[in-house]
Amino acid sequence: MLGSAKQVAFVGVSDLDAAQRFYGGVLGLDLADARPYALVHDRGTHQLRITLVPEVRAASYTVLGWTVADLDGEMERLVAAGVGFTRYDGMDQDERGIWTTPDGARIAWFHDPDGNTLSLQG
Repeated sequence: MLGSAKQVAFVGVSDLDAAQRFYGGVLGLDLADARPYALVHDRGTHQLRITLVPEVRAASYTVLGWTVADLDGEMERLVAAGVGFTRYDGMDQDERGIWTTPDGARIAWFHDPDGNTLSLQG
C-alpha cells in the first residue's frame, strides 16, 4: 500500500552546483551528492531529489514547501541570506509577503535559482 510507503519528491534544476549552494547552503538541507543526476535530501520518511534536467519549466504553482515552527524567524534568516519573498496580485499579503489563510495558517513564497516556487508555512 502506498499510504505507508516512503514518499519521494522531485524538483528540477538546471545547475547542480547552484542548487547545492541554494538548497544546501541557503536553505540548510543536508544533501548527498548523487551527481551527475541529482542531489538528495533524505529524512528517512521522505526524500527530496533535486534533479538535473535539460530544461527547467518552472510551474506557476508551489512545487515544494516546508511547515516551520517560527515562520518570522525563518523568513528573517532567508532574507539575510539574500532570498526575496514573492508578492502576488490579488492576494491579501502583509508587508513581508505573508498570506494568512482562512483557518489562520500563514504562508510565504519564494523562488529557487531556476524559478521554482517554494513556500514556508507557519
